[in-house]
Amino acid sequence: MQVRSSSFSIVTAERSSPGSPTTLSDGRKSDDIEKQKFLQPRIDLDMSKAPVVDERRASLANDAEITTSSAPVERVSVRPKGTSSSPEGSPSSSSSHGERSHGVVEMMSPTTSDDRQQPIQITTEEADRKKGRFGYLKTKQFWIVLLLSQALAVTITGTNTLSSLLVAEEFSIPAFQTLFNYALLNLIYTSFTLYKYGFKRWTQLLWKDGWRYFILAFFDVEGNYFTVLAYRYTTILSAQLINFWAIAVVVIISLIFLKVRYHIAQYVGILICCGGLGILVASDHISGSNQYPAADAVKGDLFALLGATFYGLSNVFEEFLVSKRPLYEVIGQLAFWALPINGVQAAIFDRNQIKNARWSGKIGGYLTGYTLILSWFYSATPVVFRMASAAFFNIGLLTGNFWGVVVGTQVFHLHIHWMYPIAFVLIMGGHFVYYGTEGVLGEAKKPWLGQNQEGGDDGLGTARRQLENPNAIV
Repeated sequence: MQVRSSSFSIVTAERSSPGSPTTLSDGRKSDDIEKQKFLQPRIDLDMSKAPVVDERRASLANDAEITTSSAPVERVSVRPKGTSSSPEGSPSSSSSHGERSHGVVEMMSPTTSDDRQQPIQITTEEADRKKGRFGYLKTKQFWIVLLLSQALAVTITGTNTLSSLLVAEEFSIPAFQTLFNYALLNLIYTSFTLYKYGFKRWTQLLWKDGWRYFILAFFDVEGNYFTVLAYRYTTILSAQLINFWAIAVVVIISLIFLKVRYHIAQYVGILICCGGLGILVASDHISGSNQYPAADAVKGDLFALLGATFYGLSNVFEEFLVSKRPLYEVIGQLAFWALPINGVQAAIFDRNQIKNARWSGKIGGYLTGYTLILSWFYSATPVVFRMASAAFFNIGLLTGNFWGVVVGTQVFHLHIHWMYPIAFVLIMGGHFVYYGTEGVLGEAKKPWLGQNQEGGDDGLGTARRQLENPNAIV
């Protein structure tokens, strides 16, 4: 109910005689007044006994019944980004409070309180001003991501070595042996995702974003399959040269879809790294190592191109996803969808090899080592994507051939050609050139996440985490 103040006139009545109509001072008779009472509602206002309402202490139940216009009230509207400031054509009177506007509130649509971002302590511009020129090379993050990328290159060497040992035991089932890796990743990361989200929210994730992770898993499985298949038909030399195409795919896709703009120094750094790999390949050709006749060079080269293309697509897509979502979710969903894809592929193409395989304790040990090392690779790769980029990840893996020969000297009694150290120095030097012009956040600052990375996740290795906590190392 709305109570409004009004003015009242005081009238006096003169009673002429008992039982006769009373004549009022304004000339009206009391009988006329009584008739009017039946024709209009009666409102009794005893102002002397009106209760005093303290609006600050009124109960919530009474708030809806009390409206006062005695004090100005500031109204704050929360509206989604991009909508009109005057919804449904509201009058322009609200613009009179424009000087007191609180701005637009934008939400990340968190499902739980754990998903909400913390306020940033420093902006990207302030962070870049701290270190100045060659700022990223002076940070701990650069050295961490450099060492991590080389650890992944050594990991690839380990998986290749174990695969070679399996082949030596007449056990060559590429799709089948990768199946154990996806199973282990599911056991770890899908279980943890269910623990964090709960079954209901996890099923909502499958319904809403499952198609994205299915595409990522398909790219990953096919990249592995066609690359391994290429080595059956072509030479290692040819397959190594075609691996350059994966770097080209990553750069092109990042330019077109993620709007990444590389500096001229980054292009130069990539070329120096590729030049180092070229020296590695040339040394293999000169020394005559890794030379054997190709069963079908054309087919093998086409498979190598397909594998490199799928690898490039999966790397860029995973970089995009891990920048916006938690690591455990991305890795868990990748493994969840890759397991059936890889399983079907193994059942179709590796059926005869599985049936005729000879199992032994040595083969079981090699498969266990292969699975553990590859699972570590899949767990650490997203951190490199967050701290650096898919392009840096791929040029970091170019030293894998060098580390492979180092391991091969002990396992397969290989010899290091004198050109190998030169190639290694060139590749590592290319890493420094690549990041020579980057700011203090490096490539952890993703252009598709906003100026202060407000559109991204603030987990391990992200730029947003560094803005929220400038003392964070990773």
